[in-house]
Amino acid sequence: MFQGEIAALSAAGLWAFATLMFGRLGKQLPPLVLNLVKGAMAIGLIVLTLAVRQQLLASLPIRSVVLLLVSGVVGIGLGDTAYFATVNALGARRALLLEMLAPPMAALMSLIFLQEQLAVVAWVGMALTIGGIVWVVSERSPKAEGTGSPMGVIFGIMAALGQSIGSVLSRAALADTVVDPLWSSLLRLSAGLVCIGGLLLWRRQTVAPNGIRFSSRLLGGVAIAAFFGTYLAIWLQQIALKHSPAGIAQSLLATSPIMVLPMALIIGERVTPRAICGAVVALLGIWLLFSH
Repeated sequence: MFQGEIAALSAAGLWAFATLMFGRLGKQLPPLVLNLVKGAMAIGLIVLTLAVRQQLLASLPIRSVVLLLVSGVVGIGLGDTAYFATVNALGARRALLLEMLAPPMAALMSLIFLQEQLAVVAWVGMALTIGGIVWVVSERSPKAEGTGSPMGVIFGIMAALGQSIGSVLSRAALADTVVDPLWSSLLRLSAGLVCIGGLLLWRRQTVAPNGIRFSSRLLGGVAIAAFFGTYLAIWLQQIALKHSPAGIAQSLLATSPIMVLPMALIIGERVTPRAICGAVVALLGIWLLFSH
């Protein structure tokens, strides 16, 4: 029971950890390059896992394959790159705030295109979850982040739209089909990687721009972040989208800012009463999502 919901929360926890690392790595690597490198590493891990599980050969429905490839281009190739650009322009806190547009977008798209009806209690739970997260991430930080540029806001909206479209397409490809979430992860990441490579060529940007040195320490950091934040997290995300409605899955996947709070306490950072209250509200929303 609740296999999709548990997978979504697990993915959110991994993304919270990886976000802390991507925030530091983003200062050393441009968004497209970071997205390309971590995606390539994750694909290698997925292929290795499929080989170990003896699932490298699979018969997949053509419709699902097409939906997943488009989902990868929109959600990973364009959406993730726009998100990294938002973090660079606005800072992580405001980028996460704009990302909260994704769950209601996904729920509405699922209602329109997939006819996924949610109970009233599920909508209330979604609203409380998103409200609690917004309360946490909208708190003023003593450290100024980003410049607040209009382009940063545009990138943030694009990132949320890409995430929601990618989620709905994945849900359409996975629900009531025999497609394994690991295979859907491989297809989405591969399509996203091709898209990123195309963007790099279009911008005439090399994988190693001038001034960037791929030291063993830098590659090690990207590898760790890719393992937890891409390989495992996207696998769990696909499990969540296979077993739960897109709106609910996206709401639970968006709880990363709440997951960051205990991590902040562990490393000795101060957590404010407002952040704790926001977390409690979000947890109440999560409880309603599990009880719908």
